[in-house]
Amino acid sequence: MKRRTITKAGAVAATLALSSVALAACGSGGDSDGGNADGGASGDITPITMLVLGDKPTNGRLEAMLDELNANLREQAGAELSLYYVEWADWQTQYNVQLLANDGSVDLVTTATDWLFAWENAEKGAFLPLSEDMLKENAPKTWEQVSASGDWDLTKLDGEIYFIPEDNYTQYTNHGFFYRGDWAKEAGFANGEITKFEDFTQYFQWVKDNQPEAYPWDVAGANMAALTGYLQGHTDAITLQGVATGNYSIFETTKSDPYTISSNFMEGDALLEAAELAKEWNDMGVWREDAINYTGDTREEFYAGLSGADQHHTQTFLTQIVNNMTTKQEGSGPKMFYFGQENGNIFKDLKTHGAMAVSAASKNPEKALQVYDLIRNDQTDYDLLNFGIEGTDYILTDDGKLDYPEGYDSSTDALGSNFWGGRMDEYEYDKVTDAPNKWETYEALDAVAEDYPYETLVFNKDSIDSSLATIGGVLSTYLPQLMYGKFDDPAAAIEDMRAELAAAGYDEVRESLQADMDAWASEQGLK
Repeated sequence: MKRRTITKAGAVAATLALSSVALAACGSGGDSDGGNADGGASGDITPITMLVLGDKPTNGRLEAMLDELNANLREQAGAELSLYYVEWADWQTQYNVQLLANDGSVDLVTTATDWLFAWENAEKGAFLPLSEDMLKENAPKTWEQVSASGDWDLTKLDGEIYFIPEDNYTQYTNHGFFYRGDWAKEAGFANGEITKFEDFTQYFQWVKDNQPEAYPWDVAGANMAALTGYLQGHTDAITLQGVATGNYSIFETTKSDPYTISSNFMEGDALLEAAELAKEWNDMGVWREDAINYTGDTREEFYAGLSGADQHHTQTFLTQIVNNMTTKQEGSGPKMFYFGQENGNIFKDLKTHGAMAVSAASKNPEKALQVYDLIRNDQTDYDLLNFGIEGTDYILTDDGKLDYPEGYDSSTDALGSNFWGGRMDEYEYDKVTDAPNKWETYEALDAVAEDYPYETLVFNKDSIDSSLATIGGVLSTYLPQLMYGKFDDPAAAIEDMRAELAAAGYDEVRESLQADMDAWASEQGLK
């Protein structure tokens, strides 16, 4: 049974989390050539490398899958695909360094406008502009589908297409806390349900007092959830996408004033409230002392009963957390609290939350597009890349659901291909391991989540790029320390940070962004 599409024209994810990157099928396949040219008839095989995010698997399953996939691609397109991994340790920096190197080592690049700096990298020349003729000739099925959905405008900078949207895939990637319902019930929460961000203090204290082997929240490295999760549920801020200051996004509008740019990181008391709560959690011992530099796998600690909480998005919760916690921590009753739950400040995913670009330095951009068209639109190729080898990596049940062979453990046996820039609803299967209420959860989120209102707004950052980088440097000094509660006086630290942001050019940057916002809103007839 193929996946049902709940939200069609719109978005795919949000800013929620309930009680959240995941991922088809029989070996029948689609059209053998995907609309591409002469396949491998000439005998020349072109290597194509696709950049993906995540830790490269070491279990051998990826290589076995690629052997089978490449047998197809050699025949279909005269090409072979390999994957280049940007691993999670310091991934933001490593991702941008790899792209801006422009050394021709990658051809296809996983990107996104909300978390993978798509506009910034397009402006810096990392991506190849894609003409309509180039797309029609080399990726005809993709061209037709995105055109029918009316989504090419979401990928254009100065009138040129710079990437291909993953616009036909249903998911929610709104963030929140995962926690144990059994422990929450013991901590005094009715039905084990936590409904307010601050109430995690009570939960964390119970874990600290009653589960001495576990950290209340084993969190590591570049995580901002203690700040951003609080802000989302206690303000009506809308974070602007495509305006990264280093690894942070601090510029916002509000629902009450949607065309005026501001920032909780520069104004108001909400950031201090969040930082004071983070300090309270740090002083309680909620996370390990060296969390800011820790690089271990805290999710596996959650699965092992050694952490009371984890943090990611709804898709992760529904497709990974529920099954793993149910099987590995029997009776744990995993639940999710989504950020913004208190005040309904939740947004659906952008259609460019996942996307695929062609590197400007690719030696074979046309062939790269041909390969992309196949792995996105040919069912056999899609199944191999996303799910592996049938019978080894997955099986299909009599009712058409995707299951796994006996003894399969996602912690050690996962394929890990991480194709997050071209998934398609029609080639997806419901999984036996999905949360039983997955589709009900999507429907509940559809009912409350809003569309991001600025999806066609692209900021011109030519005159402010250096200031954005300087602001990012200031933020990298202060925000990790605020997140992990390491400042003895958060108020003084925030005051110092804001003074340094002002000196770094915050006001000039905000004014430049505001001018773009004003022009866009006027063009849209909004003000």
